[in-house]
Amino acid sequence: MRRKTKETDIIVEIGVEGGIETGDRVFDHLLTALFFYMQQNVSIKASYDLRHHLWEDLGIVLGEELREKIKGRKIARFGSAIMPMDDALVLVAVDISRPYLNLELDVKESEEGFEVTLVREFLWALARTLNATIHVKQLAGMNAHHIIEAAFKGLGVALRQALRESKRLESTKGVL
Repeated sequence: MRRKTKETDIIVEIGVEGGIETGDRVFDHLLTALFFYMQQNVSIKASYDLRHHLWEDLGIVLGEELREKIKGRKIARFGSAIMPMDDALVLVAVDISRPYLNLELDVKESEEGFEVTLVREFLWALARTLNATIHVKQLAGMNAHHIIEAAFKGLGVALRQALRESKRLESTKGVL
């Protein structure tokens, strides 16, 4: 899946080995954790003008790529994780059915490159394009790196669960 604008040029291919090269070392680190815990190979190549545009547009492309991968399939729909990382403890829950984001992170100790505003842009773009409700709630922690990385690891686990195949359509309405 590719998104090319005046601000970004991003290619995301899930199920393809190729590495993660966004030009943002922090984002590369977090995306590596996300896909490791999703248990998915991925190739991501990106160029950008501003970090904000990179994080938001990558969320869009990732959502589109995941949406395409599950098109016509029955999926488990729900996934969740409670992820510890040192001082941090973060709950992540996903429902792939309609877009919504609830992000509750309260970072007390900042670390260069680990910014909650960028996390919000990425997750909201992902939620919108994947049609997923995503809840991320910090239960404990102070360090920005630990809290945000725990959130990405938890999201990987939750997405792995939600995207797995199901024998039935997981909806009492008959549609997601």
